[in-house]
Amino acid sequence: MTASKILSAIAIALMAASGATHAESYDGVQTMTSARTRAEVNAQAVEAAAAADQNVDMRSRVMPAMTNPADRSVISAEGVAAAQAPNQNLNRNAFVNSVIPSQYTVQRNTRQAGL
Repeated sequence: MTASKILSAIAIALMAASGATHAESYDGVQTMTSARTRAEVNAQAVEAAAAADQNVDMRSRVMPAMTNPADRSVISAEGVAAAQAPNQNLNRNAFVNSVIPSQYTVQRNTRQAGL
């Protein structure tokens, strides 16, 4: 082994040994301090246990029916218009003062060739 490899091995060993000396000290079991009595905590536990649906995940609940459903054709038309918009991928945060410049918002008149 060369001297540089030996020195690097010694340096790594010294760093590992010095790292072990910085471990946290054990302070023993901490005493519990509480402002509530056992009766108050017990009353809270009984109240929480009596609550309805306490263990149900919110994502598993059934959503109520919409009170004013939109027309399917209107939603479809909005989606098609948004998909065909030339500036659909613009992010306001990418521009100065979060304002999209006017040259990006101007509607261009495009024509399709009639075949």
